[in-house]
Amino acid sequence: MRIDDHGPHRVLHVDAAGPRLSTETDAVDLVGEAFGADASVLVVPVARLDPTFFDLSTRRAGEFAQKLVDYRVQLVVLGDVGRHEAASATFRDWVRESNRGRHVWFVPDEGTLAARLAATGPRG
Repeated sequence: MRIDDHGPHRVLHVDAAGPRLSTETDAVDLVGEAFGADASVLVVPVARLDPTFFDLSTRRAGEFAQKLVDYRVQLVVLGDVGRHEAASATFRDWVRESNRGRHVWFVPDEGTLAARLAATGPRG
């Protein structure tokens, strides 16, 4: 895992290689990693997320994201989710609504993430 500082935001990047993530247990493990790194933002590459994450009927995405939010760790899904948005209007709506808030973001690349973080103040 890599740690970056963007102004007041300490960002923990999950490695692109590794087992697929989608369960509440995975989220709790990542919360521990974030706390250990004193990070308030957790970046998970699309490739690390289990395909069930993108099928909202499984409830995995909601449970995963909610666990992070409960512990005040912002979730950022990094990469192209276009095919998942094309496959599901519900998922596309969730992405759009999430990106309006501060708890869960879907960003295509690290440049977009850096710009969004620069535009937001510290979480309180």
